[in-house]
Amino acid sequence: MTLRTSLLAMTAVFALALLWPAALWAQQVNPEDGLRAQQVVVDPSELSVRVGERVPFQVRAYDAEGNELFPEFQVRGTMGGVWVENGEAVGVGVGEHSIAVSVLPPPGIVLEESPPSVSVPVEVGWPAVETVEIQEPDKRLYQGASLRLDLRALHADGSTRGYPDVQWSTSDPDVATVDRFGRVAAHSTGSVTVTAEVEGVQGSLTTEVVPFPGERVEVRASAQDVHTGDVVHLEARVLDGTGSEISDAPVTWSLEYVPHDSIGVPQSPGQVRDGRFVADVPGQYTIFARSGTVEGWASVEVQGRNVVRRIHEVGRGAVRDRRTSDFWVYEGVDGRDYAVTGTWGTGGFAYFWDVTNPENIVLTDSVQVDARTINDVKVSPDGRYAVLTREGASDRRNGVVIMDLADPAHPVVASTFTEGLTGGVHNTFPTDDYLFALSAGEKYLILDVTDIYNPRYVSEYRHPNGRVHDLWVKDGIAYSAQWDAGVVAVDVGHGGWGGSIDNPVLINAYELPSGRTHEVIPYYQESTGRLLVFAGDEIIGRQGYALEGGTDRFPYDPDVPGSGRPRSTAGYMHIVDFTDPENPEKIARYHVPDYGTHNSWVEDDILYQAYYEGGLRIVDVSGDDLMGNLYTQGREIAVYKPYDPIGFQRNAPMVWSAQLHRGYVFISDANSGLWALELEPEEPPIP
Repeated sequence: MTLRTSLLAMTAVFALALLWPAALWAQQVNPEDGLRAQQVVVDPSELSVRVGERVPFQVRAYDAEGNELFPEFQVRGTMGGVWVENGEAVGVGVGEHSIAVSVLPPPGIVLEESPPSVSVPVEVGWPAVETVEIQEPDKRLYQGASLRLDLRALHADGSTRGYPDVQWSTSDPDVATVDRFGRVAAHSTGSVTVTAEVEGVQGSLTTEVVPFPGERVEVRASAQDVHTGDVVHLEARVLDGTGSEISDAPVTWSLEYVPHDSIGVPQSPGQVRDGRFVADVPGQYTIFARSGTVEGWASVEVQGRNVVRRIHEVGRGAVRDRRTSDFWVYEGVDGRDYAVTGTWGTGGFAYFWDVTNPENIVLTDSVQVDARTINDVKVSPDGRYAVLTREGASDRRNGVVIMDLADPAHPVVASTFTEGLTGGVHNTFPTDDYLFALSAGEKYLILDVTDIYNPRYVSEYRHPNGRVHDLWVKDGIAYSAQWDAGVVAVDVGHGGWGGSIDNPVLINAYELPSGRTHEVIPYYQESTGRLLVFAGDEIIGRQGYALEGGTDRFPYDPDVPGSGRPRSTAGYMHIVDFTDPENPEKIARYHVPDYGTHNSWVEDDILYQAYYEGGLRIVDVSGDDLMGNLYTQGREIAVYKPYDPIGFQRNAPMVWSAQLHRGYVFISDANSGLWALELEPEEPPIP
């Protein structure tokens, strides 16, 4: 195959790809065997594995005469479906998946033809349910009232079955009935047992239905005049005939509204849940609280949020001959402002820019390292060093390159660290004294970089149930984005959970529904005292969506059918309250349906979200609380799409990252390089 075809094949490799020697890695690897291999055989040729289970398999290669060879292999699983680790297939997500295995040529060699490869079908199923537990409700089941029961279906290892198929029933339908979702309605007094059955395993809960003494409901709202996106807190008090509160009475919420503009109003103008209400469109809302046969309500007037501001281009650091990846803007030790940008899939270049005057961005230097991709570039808070990550090195050693920024305009390589990082480094997080570096998606290493010319291994953390993709450290806690495992919080110096930089200790892992947790940034909100974690998905290609679009990452080439189509993406930003790391709670999301998120920045209650082909999105995240989808609430302040008619892919915005620096918004765009933007001030209200 040609060099360009080879690059295309390499860019399709997920972070799950691993380099393995032959025959279950028991033999001495001979990379030169990659030139003679004609056939790849996997035993068994089909695999069946349950979620969380590990099944071993063997990989062998043969030449044309049937002699066994011992090349390196590239082995990759299906994101969210099956992983490959240490010669084993690991079940992750239920469904039909595959493992792709191909022979690798020797380092630095590009084959004219595609190397031998094979795809192994993998069926992933659930483990058997062992116990079913119906949770004891915190409210009482009164006659004439209803409440929904929650349950957990547990496997033998203690893991929880997601969305189990439950058969519900009650012992006496005259006393109470239950629907298919576990909502119990009480009809008369008496004892009743509710049973839930999952795959033949039963759990039950017995309760007593008693007469309902409630005669009225009082509802109080925390505010009566708000804007779209403001969360109103509601208190419902169920009272008996003497005015005493019945604190254990269940309450259900509903709403009705009269819109300010009846033309084009959506079906769902807002939502009310667990005593919290938020509106997406302006109007007059009435929120009802019902308990048994009585109800009360509160009324709220909602105006539009009106936060839109103009944004315009200030300057450019154009890169049009290759794809740009991540970037970082920083103050150099000389007091001037600089930026460093990486490149993706195209020769290991990094560029250094003087951005002191954003209207005149100047390229001051560049460096090329042995890598296919410099995915991530970051700079220490003190501006002392920069770090470049390496993926696809010709010798497959990868690791990180640490740059000395004593002369920020003309940095020099201080050191390269590869031990434990040879599988590729996708992201890093530098502090003044320590560098956190991801290793092949499996774990992250912590390096002592007080002497950047002699970095030293300190410790590492590997989460047992998730591939790591991104990391951010704040106040001694490392928050990592770990795909199916969601957001993982680890004590790396906070000390509250016994962890230190030498001994990382897991605090908690919080799963997110997408299973594609790709990026994470913690943000302390001063106005509320909360620690919010913004965690983004990444879904490339939009398979299964009505708008699938293209996934090609290269410019139009008349010799390559289908080339030149912009990528299409999906996924959104999850907002999780991590104030108590032991009890995190997802409170809201920012979801633009036709595009997918990438990296973000949060400062002064504003989210600067790189939304790939959806451009840069600037979002108001202020307020005492957040709820629902911020996109539908009029919280978008500005949107900017960086069109470049002579870009790497022409007029195809693909915003990779965003960062605020000295009042300017900087973005990196995969097809056009570095941009400096200015968000115009809020306009005074029109009288």
